[in-house]
Amino acid sequence: MITIRDLHSLRDFADCVALQDETWGAGFSERVPTAILRVSQMIGGVAAGAFDESDRLLGFVFGLTGIRNRELVHWSDMLAVREELRSQGIGERLKQYQRDKVLALGARSMLWTFDPLQAGNAHFNINRLGALPIEYIPDMYGNTGSALHGTLPTDRFVARWQLDSPLARTTQSNPGALPLANPVDSDGLPAVVSVAADIQRVRVQIPADMSTVLATGQDAAVHWRLNIREVMTDLLARGYRVTAFSRPDGDAMPYYVLTARHLP
Repeated sequence: MITIRDLHSLRDFADCVALQDETWGAGFSERVPTAILRVSQMIGGVAAGAFDESDRLLGFVFGLTGIRNRELVHWSDMLAVREELRSQGIGERLKQYQRDKVLALGARSMLWTFDPLQAGNAHFNINRLGALPIEYIPDMYGNTGSALHGTLPTDRFVARWQLDSPLARTTQSNPGALPLANPVDSDGLPAVVSVAADIQRVRVQIPADMSTVLATGQDAAVHWRLNIREVMTDLLARGYRVTAFSRPDGDAMPYYVLTARHLP
């Protein structure tokens, strides 16, 4: 039995701070303290957790509601689930709880960031929730002091989840046949190729597991980061938008599909 509810006791808030340390490391500079978790709930924020039968905190979600471009929106700042309990749907239940709270406030869209190189996050956000990246921000958070982030630049996608009318993702009969904007060379690292102006859809691939890339050395991880930054910022500036994400079976690499803006 798992219960999703607002954090409300001092123990709840303290356990949430402890889970942040457990997830991102004790030196994480972006940790949200007890006072902010509590005060945020008084002004339209969401600080909620998943609890087991013994009232142990299994995961949490935190976000703030405000105005962006004259629109009432909710910024989902953090989501974490204990490592041994991931891939059991707890994160999705927390996001759906957050969605219901935000809709009740009158907001119709939710924003958050995620690392474009994390295939698991891309799959969850795009394929499970229906949120789509709308912006690419290089080194958004700088060095956070988190062992999870390491020393890589913290490039992030800003994802938008349209809460009352989820965006339908474009599908293709054979997306793997689309041209690649960053084919991998013989050294296993991605290159950058020019995408012609008449190309309607294009793939941008990422590693299946960035931890495996990091294990080979920092240089390879930095190469991937800068490659995705160059390719994505160029395509988005030219009017393409991310419309899908795929994790093929076998050895094929995961990839984003970007579509020219004038297409559905």
